[in-house]
Amino acid sequence: MKKVIRHPSPVPLYGASAVWLIWCLFLPLYRLWHFGALLAACVGAYFVLRALFPGVTEEVEAEPEPVTTGDAERDSLLAEGRQAVSELKRLRSSIPDPSVRARIDQISDLTEKIFADIVEDPKDVPQVKRFAGYYLPTTMKLLNAYDRMSGQGEGENVSGTLKRIGDILDTTVRAYQKEYDSLFANEALDIETDITVLESMLKREGLTGKDF
Repeated sequence: MKKVIRHPSPVPLYGASAVWLIWCLFLPLYRLWHFGALLAACVGAYFVLRALFPGVTEEVEAEPEPVTTGDAERDSLLAEGRQAVSELKRLRSSIPDPSVRARIDQISDLTEKIFADIVEDPKDVPQVKRFAGYYLPTTMKLLNAYDRMSGQGEGENVSGTLKRIGDILDTTVRAYQKEYDSLFANEALDIETDITVLESMLKREGLTGKDF
Protein backbone atom coordinates (compact mmCIF):
# COMPACT_ATOMS: atom_id res chain seq x y z
CA MET A 1 0.00 0.00 0.00
CA LYS A 2 1.31 3.44 -0.94
CA LYS A 3 0.65 6.94 0.36
CA VAL A 4 1.22 10.30 -1.31
CA ILE A 5 3.46 12.85 0.39
CA ARG A 6 3.36 16.47 -0.77
CA HIS A 7 6.51 18.59 -0.50
CA PRO A 8 5.48 22.26 -0.78
CA SER A 9 7.66 24.65 -2.72
CA PRO A 10 9.50 27.35 -0.74
CA VAL A 11 8.91 29.89 -3.55
CA PRO A 12 5.58 31.27 -2.16
CA LEU A 13 7.16 31.96 1.21
CA TYR A 14 10.19 33.61 -0.37
CA GLY A 15 7.90 35.69 -2.60
CA ALA A 16 5.80 36.93 0.32
CA SER A 17 8.99 37.80 2.22
CA ALA A 18 10.30 39.71 -0.81
CA VAL A 19 7.08 41.72 -1.03
CA TRP A 20 7.39 42.60 2.67
CA LEU A 21 11.03 43.66 2.25
CA ILE A 22 10.42 45.77 -0.86
CA TRP A 23 7.44 47.53 0.75
CA CYS A 24 9.47 48.30 3.88
CA LEU A 25 12.29 49.76 1.79
CA PHE A 26 10.33 51.88 -0.68
CA LEU A 27 6.75 52.43 0.53
CA PRO A 28 5.33 54.21 3.56
CA LEU A 29 4.46 52.40 6.79
CA TYR A 30 3.22 55.15 9.10
CA ARG A 31 -0.55 54.70 8.82
CA LEU A 32 -2.76 51.76 9.80
CA TRP A 33 -4.02 51.19 6.27
CA HIS A 34 -0.40 50.94 5.08
CA PHE A 35 0.04 47.84 7.27
CA GLY A 36 -3.24 46.42 6.03
CA ALA A 37 -2.20 46.94 2.42
CA LEU A 38 1.18 45.35 3.14
CA LEU A 39 -0.45 42.33 4.71
CA ALA A 40 -2.86 41.96 1.79
CA ALA A 41 0.01 42.23 -0.70
CA CYS A 42 2.03 39.56 1.10
CA VAL A 43 -0.93 37.18 1.38
CA GLY A 44 -1.86 37.76 -2.26
CA ALA A 45 1.71 37.10 -3.40
CA TYR A 46 1.85 33.96 -1.33
CA PHE A 47 -1.31 32.42 -2.78
CA VAL A 48 -0.51 33.45 -6.37
CA LEU A 49 2.94 31.89 -6.12
CA ARG A 50 1.56 28.78 -4.44
CA ALA A 51 -0.74 28.29 -7.41
CA LEU A 52 2.18 28.73 -9.82
CA PHE A 53 4.63 26.63 -7.76
CA PRO A 54 2.59 23.89 -6.05
CA GLY A 55 5.62 21.81 -5.08
CA VAL A 56 6.15 18.12 -5.76
CA THR A 57 4.46 14.93 -4.64
CA GLU A 58 5.88 11.43 -4.26
CA GLU A 59 4.45 8.02 -3.54
CA VAL A 60 6.03 6.05 -0.71
CA GLU A 61 5.25 2.70 0.81
CA ALA A 62 2.93 3.17 3.75
CA GLU A 63 3.86 1.46 6.99
CA PRO A 64 1.52 -1.49 7.51
CA GLU A 65 -0.74 -1.39 10.53
CA PRO A 66 0.62 -3.53 13.38
CA VAL A 67 -1.08 -6.92 13.56
CA THR A 68 -3.16 -7.39 16.69
CA THR A 69 -4.98 -10.43 18.03
CA GLY A 70 -7.19 -8.90 20.71
CA ASP A 71 -5.33 -10.96 23.31
CA ALA A 72 -3.21 -8.82 25.66
CA GLU A 73 -0.47 -11.41 26.15
CA ARG A 74 -0.01 -12.14 22.46
CA ASP A 75 -0.23 -8.47 21.46
CA SER A 76 2.43 -7.59 24.03
CA LEU A 77 4.65 -10.35 22.65
CA LEU A 78 4.08 -9.15 19.08
CA ALA A 79 5.05 -5.60 20.10
CA GLU A 80 8.23 -6.99 21.67
CA GLY A 81 9.00 -8.80 18.42
CA ARG A 82 8.50 -5.65 16.34
CA GLN A 83 10.84 -3.74 18.62
CA ALA A 84 13.49 -6.47 18.36
CA VAL A 85 13.27 -6.56 14.56
CA SER A 86 13.57 -2.77 14.44
CA GLU A 87 16.73 -2.93 16.55
CA LEU A 88 18.15 -5.71 14.37
CA LYS A 89 17.62 -3.55 11.29
CA ARG A 90 19.34 -0.63 13.01
CA LEU A 91 22.32 -2.82 13.84
CA ARG A 92 22.37 -4.14 10.31
CA SER A 93 22.70 -0.62 8.91
CA SER A 94 25.41 0.27 11.44
CA ILE A 95 27.69 -2.76 11.05
CA PRO A 96 29.93 -2.55 7.95
CA ASP A 97 30.93 -6.23 7.60
CA PRO A 98 28.86 -7.70 4.71
CA SER A 99 28.96 -11.27 6.07
CA VAL A 100 27.66 -10.16 9.45
CA ARG A 101 24.99 -8.03 7.78
CA ALA A 102 23.85 -11.06 5.77
CA ARG A 103 23.46 -13.10 8.95
CA ILE A 104 21.56 -10.29 10.63
CA ASP A 105 19.18 -10.28 7.64
CA GLN A 106 18.56 -14.00 8.19
CA ILE A 107 18.11 -13.57 11.94
CA SER A 108 15.75 -10.63 11.43
CA ASP A 109 13.64 -12.57 8.90
CA LEU A 110 13.40 -15.64 11.15
CA THR A 111 12.57 -13.49 14.18
CA GLU A 112 9.66 -11.92 12.30
CA LYS A 113 8.37 -15.35 11.30
CA ILE A 114 8.69 -16.78 14.82
CA PHE A 115 6.67 -13.97 16.38
CA ALA A 116 4.12 -13.99 13.53
CA ASP A 117 3.38 -17.66 14.27
CA ILE A 118 1.51 -16.81 17.47
CA VAL A 119 -1.09 -14.87 15.47
CA GLU A 120 -2.32 -18.13 13.95
CA ASP A 121 -1.35 -20.55 16.72
CA PRO A 122 -1.81 -19.30 20.32
CA LYS A 123 -0.52 -22.65 21.63
CA ASP A 124 2.99 -21.57 20.61
CA VAL A 125 3.00 -18.57 22.97
CA PRO A 126 5.04 -20.33 25.73
CA GLN A 127 7.71 -21.41 23.26
CA VAL A 128 7.94 -17.95 21.66
CA LYS A 129 8.12 -16.37 25.12
CA ARG A 130 11.14 -18.56 25.94
CA PHE A 131 12.71 -17.52 22.65
CA ALA A 132 12.02 -13.84 23.41
CA GLY A 133 13.24 -14.17 26.99
CA TYR A 134 16.66 -15.69 26.36
CA TYR A 135 17.79 -16.47 22.83
CA LEU A 136 16.76 -13.15 21.31
CA PRO A 137 18.15 -10.78 23.99
CA THR A 138 21.44 -12.72 24.09
CA THR A 139 21.71 -12.38 20.31
CA MET A 140 20.98 -8.66 20.55
CA LYS A 141 23.59 -8.24 23.29
CA LEU A 142 26.25 -9.90 21.12
CA LEU A 143 25.35 -7.84 18.06
CA ASN A 144 25.40 -4.62 20.06
CA ALA A 145 28.84 -5.58 21.36
CA TYR A 146 29.97 -6.27 17.79
CA ASP A 147 28.64 -2.89 16.68
CA ARG A 148 30.37 -1.11 19.56
CA MET A 149 33.71 -2.87 19.17
CA SER A 150 33.91 -2.81 15.38
CA GLY A 151 35.02 0.81 15.52
CA GLN A 152 37.71 0.28 18.17
CA GLY A 153 40.68 -0.53 15.97
CA GLU A 154 42.58 -3.80 15.36
CA GLY A 155 43.75 -4.84 18.83
CA GLU A 156 44.10 -8.52 19.65
CA ASN A 157 41.19 -8.57 22.08
CA VAL A 158 38.92 -6.61 19.75
CA SER A 159 39.75 -8.71 16.67
CA GLY A 160 39.38 -11.96 18.59
CA THR A 161 36.04 -10.98 20.05
CA LEU A 162 34.67 -9.80 16.71
CA LYS A 163 35.70 -13.07 15.07
CA ARG A 164 34.14 -15.10 17.88
CA ILE A 165 30.85 -13.23 17.56
CA GLY A 166 30.93 -13.55 13.78
CA ASP A 167 31.48 -17.30 14.06
CA ILE A 168 28.64 -17.83 16.55
CA LEU A 169 26.21 -16.06 14.22
CA ASP A 170 26.28 -19.07 11.86
CA THR A 171 25.21 -21.29 14.76
CA THR A 172 22.61 -18.71 15.75
CA VAL A 173 21.04 -18.72 12.29
CA ARG A 174 20.79 -22.52 12.33
CA ALA A 175 19.30 -22.44 15.84
CA TYR A 176 16.70 -19.87 14.78
CA GLN A 177 15.80 -22.02 11.78
CA LYS A 178 15.27 -25.04 14.05
CA GLU A 179 13.28 -22.92 16.49
CA TYR A 180 10.98 -21.77 13.71
CA ASP A 181 10.57 -25.28 12.33
CA SER A 182 9.76 -26.65 15.79
CA LEU A 183 6.77 -24.31 16.02
CA PHE A 184 5.07 -26.53 13.44
CA ALA A 185 5.60 -29.78 15.38
CA ASN A 186 2.08 -29.78 16.82
CA GLU A 187 0.54 -28.96 13.46
CA ALA A 188 2.57 -31.68 11.76
CA LEU A 189 1.42 -34.18 14.41
CA ASP A 190 -2.22 -33.19 13.91
CA ILE A 191 -1.87 -33.60 10.14
CA GLU A 192 -0.20 -36.99 10.56
CA THR A 193 -3.07 -38.07 12.83
CA ASP A 194 -5.61 -36.93 10.25
CA ILE A 195 -3.79 -38.87 7.54
CA THR A 196 -3.78 -42.01 9.68
CA VAL A 197 -7.50 -41.68 10.41
CA LEU A 198 -8.28 -41.13 6.73
CA GLU A 199 -6.21 -44.15 5.70
CA SER A 200 -8.04 -46.31 8.25
CA MET A 201 -11.42 -45.13 6.98
CA LEU A 202 -10.47 -45.82 3.37
CA LYS A 203 -9.20 -49.29 4.23
CA ARG A 204 -12.33 -50.10 6.20
CA GLU A 205 -14.48 -49.09 3.24
CA GLY A 206 -12.34 -51.09 0.85
CA LEU A 207 -11.21 -48.04 -1.06
CA THR A 208 -7.46 -48.64 -1.02
CA GLY A 209 -5.15 -51.01 -2.85
CA LYS A 210 -6.52 -53.76 -5.06
CA ASP A 211 -9.96 -53.56 -3.49
CA PHE A 212 -10.38 -50.07 -4.91
